[in-house]
Amino acid sequence: MKATTIGIIDYGIGNHASVAHSLRDIGYRVRVTKDAAQLDKVDALILPGVGAYPAAMSALHEQGLVGYLKEQAKQQRPLIGICLGMQLLASTSYEHERTDGLDLIPGEIVPFENHSGHIGWNTLKSTRDNSFLTACNGQAFYFNHSYYYQGASDYQVALTKHSFEFSSVIRRGSVIGLQFHPEKSQTAGKALLKNIITELVTGFTDA
Repeated sequence: MKATTIGIIDYGIGNHASVAHSLRDIGYRVRVTKDAAQLDKVDALILPGVGAYPAAMSALHEQGLVGYLKEQAKQQRPLIGICLGMQLLASTSYEHERTDGLDLIPGEIVPFENHSGHIGWNTLKSTRDNSFLTACNGQAFYFNHSYYYQGASDYQVALTKHSFEFSSVIRRGSVIGLQFHPEKSQTAGKALLKNIITELVTGFTDA
């Protein structure tokens, strides 16, 4: 049986090494690249990200990846955004300045009150039946962010409480966003990544 290959989108901003390491640990082949021709050959795409939203979107534009990612989502190819990568999936961000995002999952990225950061371990509470979250509901994952997704409840898959409940997992079709770092979340993070990828690629999970 052919091994599943995951493409990590390399646009110069992201924690590629730790994400690749986690994926290899759970048995996936990994390709880190910005080349669309190479990304076309993988089974699922991961958009990582650290740093500021405007710089990240600028980098995606410079690498010619904005149109590519929109087309992949239109074709229902599996795409997972992690941390800042999740926020880039939204329509707009107000980090530093108003910046248009990929608009793959409608919504806005806004700051926590008083710009209080959310750093450390916290739990997920699923908001609907999602098979890829079944085994992870209530488990703790590692967060590190000062902005959060605000959008329609239709796209909420899981919530996390940080003075109030915010969307920590969002989804629209084959596009899923994770506000936390599964690659830094030990066994729970690897299990969740495996469940998401299995569901997106094959249509069902091991959960």
